[in-house]
Amino acid sequence: MTEHEDPDLHQARLKRAASLIRRSGARRVLDLGCGSGGLLQYLLRDAQFERVVGLELSGELLAQAKLRLSALPAARAGRLELICGSYAEAHPALVGFEAAAMVETIEHVPPEALSRVERAVFAGLRPRLLVMTTPNGEYNPLYGLARGEFRDPDHKFEWGRARFRDWGQGVARRNGYRVRFSGIGELDPHLGQPTQVALFTRDSPEAE
Repeated sequence: MTEHEDPDLHQARLKRAASLIRRSGARRVLDLGCGSGGLLQYLLRDAQFERVVGLELSGELLAQAKLRLSALPAARAGRLELICGSYAEAHPALVGFEAAAMVETIEHVPPEALSRVERAVFAGLRPRLLVMTTPNGEYNPLYGLARGEFRDPDHKFEWGRARFRDWGQGVARRNGYRVRFSGIGELDPHLGQPTQVALFTRDSPEAE
């Protein structure tokens, strides 16, 4: 969540991601860029998910997630694993999960590193389903932001809808996925919704 957004929007993103993953039937889920554990908290409350792994580069955020989640029965039962690391790097032990999420994290990646993320996540981890959310930069004037101003100072980009679709379709085409796009939040007839969603899916695991 950024300082310019309604807190309810962030909760709506987490709920949408959890719902899409639940409907897929997945039992093992990766949260890539899990932050302080907001989505993990939703996932761990659902008995469908037998193994939930959070990957986060920031040790500080990972410590917050551990503190936030440690009291949950699912965490105590060993269903949760937290890993300090980058989703731009290879993680052979995390290959083969049915579903993954990247909620409000891709915009923190420098554009020149996006190809590394694509290789590590879509060509490397290859989850059957991946839910990605990112800001819709076209919507920013409705938050009182000037042209070129981002919702969070750590964001490296905030794409409009056409740019995000172009990138997502390219990623899907290059890696054997299908992708469909939607949005979250109040719809403006000209600017769309504040949050963009890409749902990447592939039919079945390939033979290794």
